[in-house]
Amino acid sequence: MKILSIETSCDETGISIIEVKGTKNPTFKILADSLNSQIKIHAQYGGVFPALAKREHQKNLPILLERTLKKTKLEKNKNPFDLIAVTSGPGLEPALWTGIVFAKELSKKWNVPLVPVNHMEGHILSVFGKHKKTFKISKIKFPALSLLVSGGHTELVLFDNLGKYKIIGETLDDAAGEAFDKVARILRKRPALLPACASLPSSRDRASSSSIASVEEILFSSSILSIFIFSSFMTIPLILQVL
Repeated sequence: MKILSIETSCDETGISIIEVKGTKNPTFKILADSLNSQIKIHAQYGGVFPALAKREHQKNLPILLERTLKKTKLEKNKNPFDLIAVTSGPGLEPALWTGIVFAKELSKKWNVPLVPVNHMEGHILSVFGKHKKTFKISKIKFPALSLLVSGGHTELVLFDNLGKYKIIGETLDDAAGEAFDKVARILRKRPALLPACASLPSSRDRASSSSIASVEEILFSSSILSIFIFSSFMTIPLILQVL
């Protein structure tokens, strides 16, 4: 079975072709993949601009599909795939719909099934194929715990089996990435604060300065198995302004 995968949840356009062999313990082989990043385009906004991300996805999807098909020499096949998988969420709605509409058109053109994929579940399972072209999903000793830090999501997910997930911890305010982005904006406007932030103690300094809270302790001051609070991290540059 050959699967075409499409990802447009945020600011990266991704397309891959995977071949699956076997049923009980299948082998996955990445035949080809193509990726386009929009980091430079969104840099001036200090974050991802959804309408702009949508436009870039619309432009890049056909280009990446053609490039990926050529890599696998499937461009001349009338029905190159048995299945199409597309990210259905979570993510930026305008960006997601671009990929979904594109996938629907291809599904109709090639008359193959279309399967929605949860973005966060994809992150959980991606560790099995990390840096590998051919891989299997190894036997997992359940229950298992996964830490997800992706875009607007910072979550601890407990799962008793593949497909059965329970969020047991998540951020109460911003996600980790959002907090760092906001701090970066503050420091960009007030570069004089950079030396002070750089001198903040880390967990490695506990032995020499145990009376001072480390950055890690400020970030995860609550019970790590229940909540994350990142607003305290964003106040650090503001506090330094008045010290």
